Amino acid sequence: MSSTVEPIARIAAQLARLPGIGQKSAQRLAYHIAGMPEQDVHDLAAAIWQGRKAVRFCSICGNYTQNEICSVCADDKRKNGQICVVRDPRDVAAMERMRDYQGRYHVLHGALSPMNGIGPEDIHIRELLARLASEQVNEVILATNPDIEGEATAAYIAKLIKAMGIRVTRIAHGVPVGSDLEYADEITLSKAMEGRREL
Repeated sequence: MSSTVEPIARIAAQLARLPGIGQKSAQRLAYHIAGMPEQDVHDLAAAIWQGRKAVRFCSICGNYTQNEICSVCADDKRKNGQICVVRDPRDVAAMERMRDYQGRYHVLHGALSPMNGIGPEDIHIRELLARLASEQVNEVILATNPDIEGEATAAYIAKLIKAMGIRVTRIAHGVPVGSDLEYADEITLSKAMEGRREL
C-alpha cells in the first residue's frame, strides 16, 4: 500500500508526464506544491492555464507567438533573404540566444522518422516550399538536429530546395567549445573534421 496521499499522487502523476521529469522529481515537486500557500498554487495554475491559452503558432513561420505573426516575422529588418529551418520552437529560442543570426525561421514541428510513421506530409515541409515560392529567399540554412532523423530531414529538404535554384547550407556540427577531444564520440569528431575551415 502506498504511503503517498492520493491528491499528491495525482499531482505527481501529472508532473511525471512532462519531458525530463522522472517519477522521483515529480513526487518531490508534488510535495513542494502541496506545501505551498494556496494563493501561490492558484497563481501557478493560472499562469500555466492562461499561458497555454494565449500561445499560438505564427501563421508565417510556425514559431510560438501571442499574435497572428511572431516578432521575428514582423521585423522588416529580418527580411534579408535567409530562412533558418529548425525542428521546433525551442530551437528558435536557442538560435535567438546566440544574437548573431539576423534572418527569419521556419519551424517544421518534427523530423522525418519512417520508423515512427512520420513522413514529409506530417511536418511543415509543404509550408516551407510555399514560402520559398512566394518570398525573396536566397539561402536556406538547415539547422535540424545532428541525429538520424535530423540528418534525413535535412537531406530530404535540401534535395527539394536545390531543384528550386536556392542556395542550401547546413549548420556545422562538431566538438563543443570548452570540451576535450578525448571525451568526444566518433560521429562528433567526424563531423568536426568535415566542417573544418581554413584559418
